[in-house]
Amino acid sequence: MRILKIRDISIVVLFATLSTAKSFAQKSEINIQQDEKFVKLLEDKRKINSSITVNDRYKIQIFYSDSSSETKKTLKEFRKEFPDISSTIIFDSPTYKIWAGGFNMRINAERTLKTIKETYPYALLIKPNK
Repeated sequence: MRILKIRDISIVVLFATLSTAKSFAQKSEINIQQDEKFVKLLEDKRKINSSITVNDRYKIQIFYSDSSSETKKTLKEFRKEFPDISSTIIFDSPTYKIWAGGFNMRINAERTLKTIKETYPYALLIKPNK
C-alpha cells in the first residue's frame, strides 16, 4: 500500500477546492459623465456630416493619397486652377480623397472631367452613395 506524501495530499486538496469553489466576481457599475461641451460637439458634427450629402450627383475624384498634407496641397492647387468647381477632401480610412463638383447629369460631369484630366490625368468620374 502506498503512503501519500504531504505534497500529494496538498495537490489533491487544492484541486478539489478549486474545482468546487464558487466564483464570487465583483459587481461594478460604470458611470460615465460627459462634459456638456463634448455632447454639443458631437451633435454639431452629426449635423455637419448629415449636411454633406452626395444625393444622386456625379463627382469627379481628382486625387487620393494616404498623406493628409499632400492632399491639402493638391486641393489648394486645384482650387487655384478651377475656382468655379466646388471641391472637398473626403477621408475614407486610411486614404484621403479629393472630390470635385456635384453634377446632376452625367454628360456635364463627363465634359468637366475631360477638362480636369488635362491637369489631373488620373481623375475619374464617380457616383458616390452614402
